[in-house]
Amino acid sequence: MNNFLHTTLKRTLLALLAMLVPFKKWIGELEDSQILKRDIIAGMTVAMVLIPQSMAYAQLAGLPPHYGLYASFLPPIVSALLGSSRQLQTGPVAVVSLLTAAALEPLATNPETYIAYAVLLALMVGVFQLLLGIFHLGELVDFLSHPVVMGFTNAAALIIATSQLGKLFGVSVERAEYYYETIWRVLLAISESTHWPTVAMGLIAFILIWYIGKQFPKIPGVLIAVVFTTLVAYVTGYAASGGAIVGSIPMGLPNLSTPVIDWTTASQLVSAALVISLVGFMEAISIAKAMATQTRQRLDANQELFGQGISNIVSSFSQGYPVSGSFSRSAVNINSGAITGFSAVITGLAVGIALLFFTPLLYHLPQATLAAIIIMAVIRLIRIKPIKHEWDVQPHDAIVSVVTFILTIIMAPHLDKGMLIGVMLSLGLYVWRSKRPHMAILSRHSDDTLRDAEAHILNTCDHITVLRFDGPLYFANAGYFEDKVLERLAVKPDLKYLLIDAEGINEIDTTGEEMLHDLVTRLDKMGIELVFARAKAPLVSMFDRMHLTELLGNKTQFRTRTKALSYCWKNILDNDTCDKECPQECPLNFNDNPVMLHKTGATTGGNL
Repeated sequence: MNNFLHTTLKRTLLALLAMLVPFKKWIGELEDSQILKRDIIAGMTVAMVLIPQSMAYAQLAGLPPHYGLYASFLPPIVSALLGSSRQLQTGPVAVVSLLTAAALEPLATNPETYIAYAVLLALMVGVFQLLLGIFHLGELVDFLSHPVVMGFTNAAALIIATSQLGKLFGVSVERAEYYYETIWRVLLAISESTHWPTVAMGLIAFILIWYIGKQFPKIPGVLIAVVFTTLVAYVTGYAASGGAIVGSIPMGLPNLSTPVIDWTTASQLVSAALVISLVGFMEAISIAKAMATQTRQRLDANQELFGQGISNIVSSFSQGYPVSGSFSRSAVNINSGAITGFSAVITGLAVGIALLFFTPLLYHLPQATLAAIIIMAVIRLIRIKPIKHEWDVQPHDAIVSVVTFILTIIMAPHLDKGMLIGVMLSLGLYVWRSKRPHMAILSRHSDDTLRDAEAHILNTCDHITVLRFDGPLYFANAGYFEDKVLERLAVKPDLKYLLIDAEGINEIDTTGEEMLHDLVTRLDKMGIELVFARAKAPLVSMFDRMHLTELLGNKTQFRTRTKALSYCWKNILDNDTCDKECPQECPLNFNDNPVMLHKTGATTGGNL
């Protein structure tokens, strides 16, 4: 245990030093006044979008609006200083906010405990991401395959959008056990008691965000919608008519304090924290990679994990909730001309200034406007075309997407269960597909290449079979491999050599090795020799470790198929086991095969 703690501490300190390197690199660039100016403008532009958006996302997470501002103050700054991406903007995002609400609603009994649990969840997410970054385990996110992510994202976007219907129509209902039951109650309430001033306010916000975004993309339409609807609500007495508004928002920066750790609650949040860690990082790294391709910067996934982890830990210490990289705000950032991470520092400072001086101005902000902001932000996440493309490429992937989508909807608010089942289904289908990899009997084509005999309708040799196995040889498909070999023996009673083209076999486990051991022994009793060609170095090393090389004999392992076939043909000719003209007429023969000249004595063929 002491060694483990020592190693962890050492790696943490080394990682901290390493993560400061990008900050040192780009801070020198700020001496260029043009770069400094562009970063300041970009940072302020993002802040204009972030301030109202973060308040909306906080409510999506089930928190008061100002907690979104708390999560937007320090995390963007920390992520910029310690992360790898220069343009990534970190803060509250829709999917993570929804996952936060799904994790906390079953546990919290009152608003105070809900906030405390949100802060604790941010700490746990940060610790998970920090450990993954320190131990270079960012590859774990690869288990979230594209079909799983696509199905989950579509479901989450639909859940997020429909969750705002109550605020758009001015109705409220008691939450049911399952999300779809709650939505049905909302629809019934809308049909009976719609508040039309709220509907009008939401439509105004929708139209402003959509029109400005389309006609004037460089102008922050979200901010314009917030300012305009807030003024309309103030002038018309919207709140007095029953319209829901944000109300009082505390002025001042969040108090820095250590999160209260309730171990019982923490144990219940472990699975949710892990899912949020992976989903949040996957969202952040995918955005960062897209921007890195555009700017040709070097990106370090583990360093980005470290930066995201520290950002979440800092968010918890400043009364925030889990955060991640934002696609929309990062796009605004890079399109506004951001060059370095200093733009994110400006964004965080701007949020801090807003907390200090401008929160009273948001008192009359309609809740319908925040609902419109959320819906407009997540509507782009609903994408059907990629699922259709998955069906064209690999139907199994499309099935995973659809099943993940349906389960996430049905199981909501337990979103993590839908995703975890999707991951297991994806892995299970991969094993099922690899259980029967492509396996081809090869024969000579008219262009003197070896091709799939069945696909090209080619004749095959009675004495030599060339078998190509395209996949790893492991427990799931070892039996399939053996069955195919036995089938070949049944249709070729005069078979003398079984030549395995091993180029597609990149690994083998103990089940596969045991099967080969048994197969070699059985073939030897039948007078059939097993020959390998084109085995890669890792596979040869496995043969050595498994003592399979000794059983096969070095003479039956060849680097090329030509040399392996020459070996087989020479032995067949030397032993008079087939017609002397067979090699020349054999479907496996090449025009330049030296064994063709065996009768004339011009060459001995042999092991070339």
